[in-house]
Amino acid sequence: MSFTPYTSSRAPEPPAGRREWTALGILLLPCLLISMDVSVLYFAVPFLTQELKPSGVQQLWILDVYGFVLAGLLITMGALGDRIGRRRLLLSGALLFGLASGLAAYARSAEMLIAARALLGIGGATLMPSTLALIRNLFHDAGQRGKAIAIWSAATMGGIAVGPVLSGVLLEHFWWGSVFLINTPVMVLLLVCGPLLLPEFKNPAAGRFDLPGSLLSLLAMLPFVYGIKEIARDGFTARSVIALVIGLPAAAAFVHRQRTARHPMLDPELFRHRGFSVSVLMNLLAMFALVGCAVFFTQYLQSVRGMSPLEAALWNLLPTLAVGGMAPLAAVLARRMDRAYVIGLGFVIAAGGFAWLSGLEPGSALWYVLVASAVYAGGLMMVVSLSNELAIGVAPPERAGSASAVLESGTELGGALGMAILGSVGSAFYRSGMGDALPAGLPPAAADAARETLAGAAAVAGQLPGRAGEALLTAARAAFADGLRAAVLGAAGVMVCAAVLAVALLRAVRTAEGAENETAVSDPAATTVTSAPEAPVS
Repeated sequence: MSFTPYTSSRAPEPPAGRREWTALGILLLPCLLISMDVSVLYFAVPFLTQELKPSGVQQLWILDVYGFVLAGLLITMGALGDRIGRRRLLLSGALLFGLASGLAAYARSAEMLIAARALLGIGGATLMPSTLALIRNLFHDAGQRGKAIAIWSAATMGGIAVGPVLSGVLLEHFWWGSVFLINTPVMVLLLVCGPLLLPEFKNPAAGRFDLPGSLLSLLAMLPFVYGIKEIARDGFTARSVIALVIGLPAAAAFVHRQRTARHPMLDPELFRHRGFSVSVLMNLLAMFALVGCAVFFTQYLQSVRGMSPLEAALWNLLPTLAVGGMAPLAAVLARRMDRAYVIGLGFVIAAGGFAWLSGLEPGSALWYVLVASAVYAGGLMMVVSLSNELAIGVAPPERAGSASAVLESGTELGGALGMAILGSVGSAFYRSGMGDALPAGLPPAAADAARETLAGAAAVAGQLPGRAGEALLTAARAAFADGLRAAVLGAAGVMVCAAVLAVALLRAVRTAEGAENETAVSDPAATTVTSAPEAPVS
């Protein structure tokens, strides 16, 4: 099976109407919930800890197992949706997500909550690639599809910012399980409206499901993401190194399996098209910078400015709301000029925002950090929306599920790498700045806590008398500012390099409607070959 840029020999499909746009609204519901579920739990941890009394290890698994399972199963579920039908997979995932949410809300032990979070990860892995793949099938016109994917991208990124706010509001009025129970009515709405509004699509020529390939993808993604997160949290440890050692050979075996299997989950030829492979890379780099620096922004609001978690979450929401229009703007610009330049512009804008943020001082005005954050988030929103649209546009419709899963996997890896690398850079500068700032006679445990994090230094400073505590906190905030500057300058450098790559590699790359003018890498003569039509299933 070889890949050629998608062209269609069928008559042009009519533009999307009210039914398709209403269906898009239904598809946004699971996107919001899945992205919210990544962050919604953080405020609830103190409350569930009091009731369930998890150990330290169990608490980490409660927080992380959702993301691990989600990342590990994305490729599997994307390929499965192409075979059994994307609507069927979406609705099955919605049912599982709703049931698992109820199980999590009424969990009576840490083990039960961990299991429920793992089931939520399975449900999330079925929902994310299905929604983006269905958008590819609903919107055949490139301009309409660009708008739809821009809205989808904005909703996905917005959910991450909305999660902590919603969590804080719910916890002020209800018990900790309410942060999960809010998912259930939304999934019921999706189960009721989905069969009425969403047509079924699947690839009739997909062949048998590649079970060995699925197991290899899981064995590659789970330890790799786990190892990266361990490095971000604790640095290089025996656990993180062992996880990476397990994940890398499994990834190599997965690639070999996909190149040799009769019916692979992912067609390797898909990656030979620049529009797809480079878009995945652009997505990864954007999330690398966004997630890697978001941690510092949250810590700045809470530990430097002394905000409560809910207050910090509300302020954190403002930059997200301010950039909501950047994705549609990018779609409009991409219709008037080569999208490579628009993606490059997005990276340049992001680099400017990060460079601006590098001037942040502990006493800087709040508007300074909010505007800088809005600038870099706006630039990255342009990049993510156009990269998603381009990757899905060049992929044949029958492979949209697999293509969506690869995009989402790149997003997960980019975020994990950002936390590990930029977080490590910031932490190294913080520790260096705290080297001579610790007062003499401080107990070793307190000294280690103050040297590791700003929150730890603030806790230690609160136990010291008078000016000693104030001096330690002032020094810690200055060291944190040094770490933040190093991280955002590193992100700015990556963004500049990404802008150059985007312009160099994506110029003249077309989406589905213009792909017939681009030469296929695997077979130059194949540009006249059309992809097999994908039959909608009634």
